[in-house]
Amino acid sequence: MITGLIVPPGGGETASAPALQVTFKVTGARSRHTSVFETVVAPGFDVGAHTHQELEECFYILDGELDVFAFEPTERAGLDWTRWESADGQRPVRAGAGSFMFIPPGCPHAFRNPTGAPTRVLQTASPPPSHEQYLKAVAEILAANPDAPEQAITRLREAYDTQQLTPLRIMPVPG
Repeated sequence: MITGLIVPPGGGETASAPALQVTFKVTGARSRHTSVFETVVAPGFDVGAHTHQELEECFYILDGELDVFAFEPTERAGLDWTRWESADGQRPVRAGAGSFMFIPPGCPHAFRNPTGAPTRVLQTASPPPSHEQYLKAVAEILAANPDAPEQAITRLREAYDTQQLTPLRIMPVPG
């Protein structure tokens, strides 16, 4: 018999750190096509600009706001991706509840929460389960040390199809 999956509000396995909480709704253990998870992004969290060669992602903002981008910049330079621009004039934007972002393999992208409130995002990642494993490991590193050395995150990203363009950072948010 084939059965589906119903996950109640708050249900799923959670990996958390002070700056990031991920609750897995559908994992590679259930689906061979995609992982689905809800992420709570704390104020000041900046995932850093990066690309994936194999992974495809979708982001749907449920509550709150994020600064986001998903384009090839004219120059991959500097630590502040929020200043990047594409050849056709695209720039990072502030995205609120109801905004959707699709990231094909190879597309540079990033998000950060510059606001004073947490942001909830529904995300998918295909194919599973590498991004699930990566997110669990990031949460573990940040839970053990919120100021984790950049080298630890860089090594982790290299192991999970993530080419880092700017560092993951947790920045102070203006009050």
